[in-house]
Amino acid sequence: MLAAAQCFAAEGNPDLGKQVYEKWCSACHAPGDAYPGTLALRAKYKGALPEALEQRSDLTPDMVKYFVRNGVTIMPFFRKTEISDVELNAIADYLTKQGTKQ
Repeated sequence: MLAAAQCFAAEGNPDLGKQVYEKWCSACHAPGDAYPGTLALRAKYKGALPEALEQRSDLTPDMVKYFVRNGVTIMPFFRKTEISDVELNAIADYLTKQGTKQ
């Protein structure tokens, strides 16, 4: 029953993905030279793709969920006790819609 209530709360709050992203992700993935995740993606893609996650248009929900749960190189994985499945779905939805707004 709690999961259903959380899903309803997430659907009723379209800003949840942005809020969770800002809490857990932006410290490493915001635009600029001070963010290790952004710098790592800059080095990896060498300008072929945007380095800041919020500017990407190639992300899929499954890709976002995979990297959040499994981590990659210096990025840690995040447990369900840190980012719930509902919050993860909200982040994935937020990031996959951001790049299409450009």
